Amino acid sequence: MNDLTHNLVEALREELKQYGEMLAVLDQQQDTVVQRQANDLLQNVASINAQADVIAAVRREREQHQRNVARQLGLNDDASFAVLTPCLPEHYRPLVSALVAENNDLLVRVHHRTQQNHLLLSHAVELMQQLINAIFPGGGPQTYDKSGRFPSGNRSQYSLYESVG
Repeated sequence: MNDLTHNLVEALREELKQYGEMLAVLDQQQDTVVQRQANDLLQNVASINAQADVIAAVRREREQHQRNVARQLGLNDDASFAVLTPCLPEHYRPLVSALVAENNDLLVRVHHRTQQNHLLLSHAVELMQQLINAIFPGGGPQTYDKSGRFPSGNRSQYSLYESVG
């Protein structure tokens, strides 16, 4: 039982570490946007996607350890930590409770930072659209029709080179 519980604790620690890594990458993204480092933004997005993959793998591993402990304790495989923790050996309960609480806190922070970054990036796109509209007034946005093509009435009759002169 102690080995299974120890494995669960280590998986919770790893999950916590990876959420912290994601928060750091999201902070970096925010700095990149604020400092207008457009070239670094694409690399940052790739880092965020890679970290999301790592988190998904770590979470699956933690869930497997959680199921193993639940089975060992005679509980349902999908037993939550609220059900699982009181059944653990007494000396593990505070540690598991603290790790679960820290994981939940960090997950909330990651979610908030993601929302902040989404708003920040949306605002940057709006500003870029305003710039484009100022450079090419009256051009209107080009949108795709249901077939995935530009409607002929929405396409400019001039190439970008001809429009700029």
